[in-house]
Formats: sequence, C-alpha cells, structure tokens
Amino acid sequence: MNGHAVSQARPPIAAAHLRKDTWWALPLAVVGVLTSFIVYSTWAALQNAHYFVAPYLSPFYSPCLSKSCLHLTLGRGLPEFTVPIIGVVSPALLILWGPALFRLTCYYYRKAYYRSFWLAPVACAVRDVKAGYTGETRFPLILQNFHRYAWYVAVVFIVFLTWDAILAFRFPDGFGIGVGTLVMWLNVILLAGYTFSCHSCRHICGGHVDVFSKSPTRYTLWHVISRLNERHPMYAWLSLGSVGLTDLYIRLVSMGVIRDLRLL
Repeated sequence: MNGHAVSQARPPIAAAHLRKDTWWALPLAVVGVLTSFIVYSTWAALQNAHYFVAPYLSPFYSPCLSKSCLHLTLGRGLPEFTVPIIGVVSPALLILWGPALFRLTCYYYRKAYYRSFWLAPVACAVRDVKAGYTGETRFPLILQNFHRYAWYVAVVFIVFLTWDAILAFRFPDGFGIGVGTLVMWLNVILLAGYTFSCHSCRHICGGHVDVFSKSPTRYTLWHVISRLNERHPMYAWLSLGSVGLTDLYIRLVSMGVIRDLRLL
C-alpha cells in the first residue's frame, strides 16, 4: 500500500489541532512584551525630557543630533524640526528609525511577531489563520529583505552607544563609576551581542565563502559568529529589555525619583 492510499484511509480530524499543552502561552507572552516595549518606547521618545543627567544619556536619544538636545553627541546639532500644533519634534524621533528597522526586519523577530500578532502560524501543528501563503514576495513584506542593510545601520548605533558608555565614567567632578555607568555598559554588551549574533553578520563574515581553507580568518570569524548566533533569540530579548530599562533608570534619576549611587 502506497503512502497516498494510507493517507486516504485515515479519518479526517475535525479539530483545528490535537495539542493539549499550553501552546498559546509563548505567543501570548510575546504579544505582551512587545506591546509593552512599543508603548513605553513611543511614550519615552515623545517626552523630549529627562533623557540626560550627567554623565548618562538615554539610548533612545543616542546619538542626540538636534540643536534642542540636552546633550549634543557630535558638538553641532541639526536644525530643530517643528510640526504645527505639536511644536519641536523630539530628537529621539530623528534616530529611532535605525534600531527599529533592524529589529523589525530581524529574522528572529519576524518569526516572533508573525506567530504572535498575525497567528501565521501561532504554533507548530496549529492551523494558520490565513488560508493562502505568499511568503515575503509581496509588498510590504518584501521590504524585509532590507535587513542585511539595516545591520550596517545597527553597527553605527553600537559605536555611538559605546562612546556614551565611555563618557558615563566622566562625572562633573571627574572620573567615577556609578550604578548608571554599569547599567549603560550592560546595555551596550547585550546590544552588541544581539547585533553581532545576527544572521546577516554571520553571512557577511563568511557565509558566502566557498572554500574556507583558503580564507582561514574569514572561517574563524564565521565560526565565532555561528556560536553567538545560537543564542541570538536570547540576546534579542535581553537587549530589548536592557535598552528600555536603561532609559527608565536615567529618566528616574533625572526626575529625582531615585538617586544614582556612586561606586567610585
């Protein structure tokens, strides 16, 4: 009896799936975490206040490029952008498109929000809510292919955030280390882990090399990034949390709600 005959002999399954575990818990948690981050980051970006307290600059506002910035990153700022009724546009809105584009097009995040928000599919062995499948061949999903270019943008932000973390040692009274310094460095490390464990980074380092024996340096880089890539989802979530918590910490210190403890 061939496979086709066997499949025809099986009785149809009336239920949408036969899973009895809590398969819905993960996508529900993803919806909650991502929605919370989007709401908070949007609110924080629109505040245009309490994002700098010497020597700490919020990652949501780095690099700070507008003349209205409390802490200019490059010395000279860009002209202020104003919108009728709203007024001066927050400096955060000038740069957040970069990291947002990188995360939005990330291979791992695509899987996360496709399954959680679009239920496509919500979980393994659970029916897709959409009848047809077109992949990422049509607008707007075809724009996901820009992820490889968004990686270069993300690297630029890592450079700026690293510089901010270095400046976090420079207090008004001289060299020092505060809790905020450690918070900013932890954020940079986690963001770097997320950025350099990216699939695009792995491909750039050696994914298109045909003969590794002829490119030992490229092979070594590819091998190291491949090990990091195994933990890419972990870095994706930890860095998402760290960038939000770093902004929150600096905001609370700036508002006087908490005091930054000097360690040195």
